[in-house]
Amino acid sequence: MKTILVPINPAGWPFIAMFAAIAVALGYYAEPLGWIGLVLTLWCVYFFRDPDRVTPTRPGLVIAPADGRICLIDEAAPPAELGMGDELRPRVCIFMNVFNVHVNRAPMDGTISKLAYRPGKFLNAELDKASEFNERQSVSMRTKSGHDIAFVQIAGLVARRILCQVKEGQELKAGERFGLIRFGSRVDVYMPKGTAPLVSVGQLTTAGETVIADLESSEPRREGAVR
Repeated sequence: MKTILVPINPAGWPFIAMFAAIAVALGYYAEPLGWIGLVLTLWCVYFFRDPDRVTPTRPGLVIAPADGRICLIDEAAPPAELGMGDELRPRVCIFMNVFNVHVNRAPMDGTISKLAYRPGKFLNAELDKASEFNERQSVSMRTKSGHDIAFVQIAGLVARRILCQVKEGQELKAGERFGLIRFGSRVDVYMPKGTAPLVSVGQLTTAGETVIADLESSEPRREGAVR
C-alpha cells in the first residue's frame, strides 16, 4: 500500500483543490467534462506525490537530486551568480518530465553557502542552452568533507514556479528534500574538478537514491550502452 498511497507534497494541495473544484464545476455543466476534470485532478495528485526514499549515506557519495533521465554530462562553470569562479567542473544534468516525482533532494551532506535566483526564459529544459537562458534557482553547498558543490533548479517549457525551501546557513543531509519545480524541468549538479560521473546519458535516476558520483573513488567515468 505504501507504493500506492504515497504522501502528497504540501505544495500540491492548493492545486489539487483547484483541479477538483474545476472538475465539479465542469461536471455540473456537462457530465463528460466532469469526467475529464476528474482525470486531470487524479493526474495532479499523481504529480505532487512525495514518496520516502532510502538514501545511501556513505561519505563522498553524490546522490541524484531529481527523478528523471540523465540528459547531459559535460564540464561547465557553475552559474556566475554563485561566485564559484569560472573553472570548468563536471556537470550532470537530469531532465524531469511531467510524470516524474518533482520533489528535489540534496545531493550530499553539507551547509548551504549561497542561494541565487535568476529570472529567464522557458525553453525546453533538455536543451544545453536552458542552463544559461532559462529561469533558475542556484544553490551552492560546502560539504562536510570540505568540498564546494552546486545544484541548480531550472524551469522548463511548462514549468512556471520553482520552489526552493532552504536558506543560507542551513544544514542538509543527503537525500533530504529542499524544493520542487512545477511542472516539468531540470536539475544540474556541479561537482569538484576531477570527479568522475558514475552514470551515463539516458540513464534513469531516482532522487535520493541513485549514486551519480563518488568523491572518494578513483574509478574512471562509467560508460553505458542501450541493451
